[in-house]
Amino acid sequence: MRDRVVLWAAAAVLALLVLAAVAGLWLAPHDPGLQDIALGPVGPSAAHWLGTDDLGRDVFSRLLAGAATALWGPAVVAVGTTVLGTVLGLVAGYHKGWTDAVLMRVTDLMIALPGLLVLIVLVGIVGGGYGWSVAALVVLYAPFDTRVIRSLALAQRELAYVEAARTLGLSSRTIMFRHILPNLAPTVLANVLITFVVALVSLAGLSFLGIGLPAGTPDWGLMIEENRALLDLNPWASLAPAALIALAATAATLLGDGLFERFNQKGAGRAGD
Repeated sequence: MRDRVVLWAAAAVLALLVLAAVAGLWLAPHDPGLQDIALGPVGPSAAHWLGTDDLGRDVFSRLLAGAATALWGPAVVAVGTTVLGTVLGLVAGYHKGWTDAVLMRVTDLMIALPGLLVLIVLVGIVGGGYGWSVAALVVLYAPFDTRVIRSLALAQRELAYVEAARTLGLSSRTIMFRHILPNLAPTVLANVLITFVVALVSLAGLSFLGIGLPAGTPDWGLMIEENRALLDLNPWASLAPAALIALAATAATLLGDGLFERFNQKGAGRAGD
């Protein structure tokens, strides 16, 4: 019962954050880019629930507007990384031989690279941009999923149902994606949510460093950097986006763990039957 409550609570939190990402601009009580220099940074009030930043912009409105940039990038990284890593892992694990050897050597090389440093260099070379940061993270994180899926595919290819499919003359593609992949669904789903958390923190860190998004863009990571000097005047301007990043990461982690356990229990139940 307790696990179910945690699972539903995590799902509810993520649903609210997705709602903010989709409709944040319409839900915001103020224009997130509207400046009031005369007002400056003030604490929470009836007019500004979380106060304002140093340019007099409403913090709560900027949090709602920033949910889109804070969440869509990690979501794209999570899906792209999982798709790429799953396909490569299945191919390597099922075919083995030279295909596996080549893919694993490239994977080992990518994993050995210092990811954050490589990302900063790559984004610097191409001239910045949020889209480039997202694309680079997909390439850098895919090898980790490839390793996980490859190890599972190696075990699955030796099972009786795979041998039976080969005997029936089914193609390798059919065996990999219609027979083996469904059995890896719990791990694939967990990988999506884990990668989302890692990408969320990574992209927020890049925004904090001033990489990817232009100054003034409503974004949680950028808001932390822009407002860290206001801790004495309005700490919510910096603490609120940091809290939302932590909340989103925690909810995604709990949801991933909960779904992984539930799917595994159902799979074990079907196997027992």
